Amino acid sequence: MTLSRRSVLRTAAAASVAALPMSQVLAQPKAEFTYKYANNLPVTHPMNLRAKEMAAAILAETKGRVDIQIFPASQLGNDTDMLSQLRAGGIEFFTLSGLILSTLVPGAAITGLGFAFPDYDTVWKALDGDLGAHVRKEIGKAGLVAMDNIWDNGFRQITSSTKPIQTADDLKGFKIRVPVSPMWTSMFKAFDSAPASINFAEVYSALQTKVVDGQENPLAIIDTAKLNEVQKYCSVTNHMWDGFWFLANRRAWDRLPADLRTIVAKHINAAGLKQRTDVAAMNATLQKSLTEKGMVFNNAKADTFRNRLRQAGFYTEWKAKFGDEAWSLLERYSGKLG
Repeated sequence: MTLSRRSVLRTAAAASVAALPMSQVLAQPKAEFTYKYANNLPVTHPMNLRAKEMAAAILAETKGRVDIQIFPASQLGNDTDMLSQLRAGGIEFFTLSGLILSTLVPGAAITGLGFAFPDYDTVWKALDGDLGAHVRKEIGKAGLVAMDNIWDNGFRQITSSTKPIQTADDLKGFKIRVPVSPMWTSMFKAFDSAPASINFAEVYSALQTKVVDGQENPLAIIDTAKLNEVQKYCSVTNHMWDGFWFLANRRAWDRLPADLRTIVAKHINAAGLKQRTDVAAMNATLQKSLTEKGMVFNNAKADTFRNRLRQAGFYTEWKAKFGDEAWSLLERYSGKLG
């Protein structure tokens, strides 16, 4: 058989590639900036679905220079742990409720004040307006960067394994899980409940073992975390609106060149707006699907809760904590409280 020089060279080249370790053959150029983004929500929640799209868009537009790796479902620790890691630079991005962030930035809790916002229209006017700008400024003082558009966690509802919650009187003595946040504890103490601060990663087991009788969360989280498996009743109270600030470690953020910061912020904020739409669409169908899974729903009498908070001095207490400037910004959207 006669072999040409060209065929010999082709054969030799193929052999040399085959001899290389597979990792070298498939290796891609390493990103200039590889940042971790952590959150506490299930992988199926709209937050993580939109974050996956966001990370892919950032990788593409930066031509592989910025790779954001997503760690959902409290993989890197509970909320308190991840906030500490964010501040130390162990993780570069983290989404956190303003109410939990208030353990570091007290003013961040104002967006979740009990019964402050009657509907989503009011929420977005406030958070995309002057109130949101005020909170982002407060977050900045703590050495963190908050992206412009807060992500949605939804209006919160109360679930129970023992009874439906119809009025404020039904909360007396009720053992309820609340996040690690002073405002939640303060509000449920005003209802004479027995609030227990438990990180989200431990909520399912706390309900399952009856450490607490109930909890409160938006429908999207009740569904994706399968809390309906350990709770029978869901009372529609809309007692608080809650959102997730998309936070960055300032040192990590400042390491990005200005052009990359612009691209990253653009895609994070765009994903946040899409996630808001996703949560609204999900909430529109969740009551029906959770009912089909066995949950029993009732509409609570909101006025009884609001009146109880006024009588207990809850609004007076928190106005003093937030200060006149922040309170004035809140009431610009919520109307008169207290």
